[in-house]
Amino acid sequence: MASASASPELTAPLVSLLARLSNRNDLLPQLHQRAVECSGGRCSLLFECHSRSGGLQATSGFGLEELRVDTWRPGASEASIVADAFGQQWPSYVPEADTRMPDLAARLGMPAALLPLVQGTRRLLLLAIGFTARNPASTDWTAARDSADAIVTALELFRLRRNEDLQHELRQLVDDVSANLTMTLDLRAGLDLFCARATPLLGADRTCVWLLDRRSRHLSLAAATDGANPGLRLDVDDPLVPAAVALRSHRAEISVGPGDLPIGTVTVPLRGRRRALGAIVLEGVRVETGGEVDLLDRADELGVQLSGAIENLQLLEDIIRSRLQLENTFDSIAHLVVVSDRRGTITHANRAFAERIGLTRKDVIDRPLSECIGPELSAWLSSFPATEHHSVATLEVVDPMLKGAFMVTVTDLLEREGQSSSRVLVARDLTPQSRLEVEREELRKRLIQSEKLAALGQFVAGIAHELNNPLQGVLGHLELLRATGAFPKQLRREVQTIYREADRAAKIVRNLLVFAGSRRLVKRAVSLSAVLQKVLSLRADACRSLDIEVVRHQDEQLPRVQSDPLLLHQVFLNIVMNAEQAIVESRRPGRIEISTSFDPESGRVVTTVRDTGHGISPDALTRIFEPFYTTKEVGKGTGLGLAIAYGIMQEHGAHISASNHPDGGAIFTVEVPAYPGRSGTTRHRQSAKDTDA
Repeated sequence: MASASASPELTAPLVSLLARLSNRNDLLPQLHQRAVECSGGRCSLLFECHSRSGGLQATSGFGLEELRVDTWRPGASEASIVADAFGQQWPSYVPEADTRMPDLAARLGMPAALLPLVQGTRRLLLLAIGFTARNPASTDWTAARDSADAIVTALELFRLRRNEDLQHELRQLVDDVSANLTMTLDLRAGLDLFCARATPLLGADRTCVWLLDRRSRHLSLAAATDGANPGLRLDVDDPLVPAAVALRSHRAEISVGPGDLPIGTVTVPLRGRRRALGAIVLEGVRVETGGEVDLLDRADELGVQLSGAIENLQLLEDIIRSRLQLENTFDSIAHLVVVSDRRGTITHANRAFAERIGLTRKDVIDRPLSECIGPELSAWLSSFPATEHHSVATLEVVDPMLKGAFMVTVTDLLEREGQSSSRVLVARDLTPQSRLEVEREELRKRLIQSEKLAALGQFVAGIAHELNNPLQGVLGHLELLRATGAFPKQLRREVQTIYREADRAAKIVRNLLVFAGSRRLVKRAVSLSAVLQKVLSLRADACRSLDIEVVRHQDEQLPRVQSDPLLLHQVFLNIVMNAEQAIVESRRPGRIEISTSFDPESGRVVTTVRDTGHGISPDALTRIFEPFYTTKEVGKGTGLGLAIAYGIMQEHGAHISASNHPDGGAIFTVEVPAYPGRSGTTRHRQSAKDTDA
């Protein structure tokens, strides 16, 4: 502030002083002395107005026995006098200062005149000049005012110089931290650098940065100069935690501890555009007399700059995290997804599409889509005009490039303005669906077969029971007649024929009862090798007479199976007899191969019976297990053998199937569950060839 009435002879020395002296400690005493001499006073005391607390802080003086540096907080009467002085904006003498302003008089040791120094409406300084006389009529207030203005100018000049240096250091610090965060994207490393540089800059012993976790409502220690444990957590609602208190503040605050040394703790809130980010806590800060305002201003500036850097990095991390989530979601889609522009060039593709065509995602990008799909699909896509928007379109196609059958959907990718810029092609592989449909059809056929067997079993059971009783009576009486010989010899042949046919009818009835499930199933641990051995021993003579070679391949450590031995014997006996019949019908010598093995994955013992006959016709292959279906001549087969075998396997929870061998002949596969008590052993495979000639 300059005085309009300043005389040249007074102004020139002041300007000279401001120009020659660049040290505050050298300049202020001379300016104080100048003000005291011009006013005719004996001493002076300069107070700085504290804008935050409203107090007056003594910063310098002249002619005093003691300079008290504690804050002057005027009482009611003193505050009124100070307010009037600032309101007049002109020096005013305070008579009877001992009673009206006792605190100020005690500091000066005499009455005083007040010189308020303002800038517009803002209070800056208050210069108090002590007088020994009661009414200093000879005082040149204009010259004194000029000296006071010179003090303001000098202090403002020093403040600007210091702020410029501090701002440069602050900018350099923030620039270095921002550069570190941008290069490494490591928030902790950047904050470690910040703490190390901010500690000497603000004259602190320790600096730490706390970041807010909004979800858990905790403050986490992100960095500290003393290497404290990162990740230390504090409750944001704890009123005893400086960082938590700073989180709810809008500006930096300082708290000076007890004692004579001006050492305190500075807390700085870190706030983004719309949310709190955390806080900076500087401990052991040395506070210069009258320098609290500058210190807090520097701390606020530092907090603002660091808040911007942290928020920018957090936003960048959110963007990167969202992009990774989108890419992971894009790649996790099992369907083939590819995005192409209007020229047909691929701009994006998921991992499934790239792997299907045998390329990496990097190699797929910028490649023409027509090179990655078949001609039919490419022609279909080309049929859509590039300049027109179309709705969703689908096509079911077998594509040679994508290696399979697909349901292809093509849609437009719309921009914010609703314009179509690209096309999204999604190809859903139909192979699993086709496989499921085949399995569903197989299950449907099995269900129909089971329903047929169940319905027919109920029907057959009733008839079999009704026929069994009279047949047993016929056989019993014929046996008595044969034993007693109570008929002529010429009838013995006919009676024998009657007995044989009646016995055959009884066997058919017994088979019907087995088929109907009337026989009780008794499962136990059974040696499949022993069952097969009995079956082959029973058919050895027949195979020898028919010139059929029997070959066995068996696992020597085959586990036992869970089965009814009699019913299992009947199943393999029926299969072997069918194999014999097939070889006989081929009218040439043949071979029956029986192999057994254990499948550890399914826990089943697998037995295959292969013959070298004429095989099974396609029509018969689909109906071979149906009841009463037979390819044999009338009178030579009932069509119940394989149907009964199928029913027995169903009751065992086993599986039986038939197919034609690629080298000729038929092959039957029987899978029986292993007995649960089987212990795991190391097995080796052997081949044994047993020939029954």
